[in-house]
Amino acid sequence: MSEENTRRYARRLSQAESELWTTVTADVRPSRARPKKPAPSPSVETGAPPPAASIAHDRPPAPKPPSGPVDIDSRTFTKIKRGRLEVDAKLDLHGMRQSEAQRALTAFLRRCQGNGARIAIVVTGKGLTREEGGVLRRVVPMWLEAPNLRDVVVGFGEAARHHGGEGALYVRIRRADRAR
Repeated sequence: MSEENTRRYARRLSQAESELWTTVTADVRPSRARPKKPAPSPSVETGAPPPAASIAHDRPPAPKPPSGPVDIDSRTFTKIKRGRLEVDAKLDLHGMRQSEAQRALTAFLRRCQGNGARIAIVVTGKGLTREEGGVLRRVVPMWLEAPNLRDVVVGFGEAARHHGGEGALYVRIRRADRAR
């Protein structure tokens, strides 16, 4: 930035400009209702503009990283969605009871790992009610995070619409030579 631009941005508002700023912004309200600390009014003597609200202070703390598998990253999701990364295997759990679905899922994922598959789709179905979802839709993510599958599952996430959307999960499978 040139010296001229630096001076232009560093100048203080005149008293007239400061009063105009105060008048214009007097009835401005945030577009979303968030609790904010009241901003101190600008000092007329100094002619300083009102301080800008700091966005960094309004953010919630960052979530802790999960100890088990992580969600599929957006880059991998996009590659799968656009067909640049092939889905190697698919398991449909429709109509199964929880106990048989859990056994089928574990056996399927271990078989996929043994065959060198990288991405699998597990179809759970959406369930009869949208609010609660199906039983398998709720419990399969817990099974994928379980300690007995940590050496198989790298991560998982909701599938793209053309692969089943809310009723299916992409599962990234750990290479057999990198299993823990």
